[in-house]
Amino acid sequence: MSRLSELIKKYCPNGVKYKKLGELGAFYGGITGKYRDDFIDGNEKFITYKNVYSNPALNVNVSDTVKISENENQRTLEYGDILFTGSSETLVECGISSVLTTQTGGVKLYLNSFCFFFRFYDKNIMLPDFAKHLFRSHNLRSQIVKTASGVTRYNVSKKLMEKVQIPIPPLEVQCEIVRILDNFTKYKAELITELKARQKQYEYYRDYLLNFDDIRKLKKVKFVPLAEIADIGTGNHNTNEELEFGEYPFFVRSQEVRRLNTYDFDETAVITSGDGVGVGKIYHFVMGKYALHQRAYRIHINNEAVIPKYFYYYMKSMFLRYIKKTAVNSSVTSIRRKMLDDF
Repeated sequence: MSRLSELIKKYCPNGVKYKKLGELGAFYGGITGKYRDDFIDGNEKFITYKNVYSNPALNVNVSDTVKISENENQRTLEYGDILFTGSSETLVECGISSVLTTQTGGVKLYLNSFCFFFRFYDKNIMLPDFAKHLFRSHNLRSQIVKTASGVTRYNVSKKLMEKVQIPIPPLEVQCEIVRILDNFTKYKAELITELKARQKQYEYYRDYLLNFDDIRKLKKVKFVPLAEIADIGTGNHNTNEELEFGEYPFFVRSQEVRRLNTYDFDETAVITSGDGVGVGKIYHFVMGKYALHQRAYRIHINNEAVIPKYFYYYMKSMFLRYIKKTAVNSSVTSIRRKMLDDF
């Protein structure tokens, strides 16, 4: 960071200027007047909503296409344009930015109608690689989210976006910030790759260590239904009862642990979802007092021959494949009590 401090001291000793977007450029909408068939076997490249949402930086290597006639009046994207998601069912997805960080080389790019873009009057005022970090920063996101309004669907106001203020540091400072943040991005990608590899390694050894099928055939390990070694039941709370700062953990049908000021059980137990998208994939290990949702199951091991944490790992390894064979429907959307009893 010392190099950055030197550059700031040299190029902006009196601080960095902030300006409103409306002073620096203009906003433009995406493509208009198109139908579903126009996006099948098109002749021009097309940036989708998903492209913008998923990628802080974009280039011309996109696979989606749109049909554009020779004399059609549609605005194309240019190097340095900042693209935004304009409409979403949630506030957090509104105004997510993506920057075109590579030269188009004459390739025409068109933008989804649910998105819009900003173009600087002076393209030399900000490096596109700096913009890709800046417009996803907490400060900018906080300002952008405030420009959205709606009830069931939120829409960003371009008029209000013109009032969003951004810093304009000298290009030398921008360049150094890009170098630092790109390095961190690289480290993050490497860590994610390592984490995925470790997760696969963990799952392999977990499933290997907990698979007793061969020993079972030799009758050298005992298998019993879960009902013989555990108390099984559900809670009686609904999700809307949660409190932001409740005293006790409140287990619902998701990986997220919420809070309540009352508890239902004081024990060691394994918690799993009874229905919904998390069936067979959500597990919690709890020791002590906790509250429970009415469609989440608690499994309290009551047999001294079974260590509760051992059962937790065994269930995580084996339960999903078991319920896929016995679930109420093929997509495994719900668990019946008997399915747990017989596991």
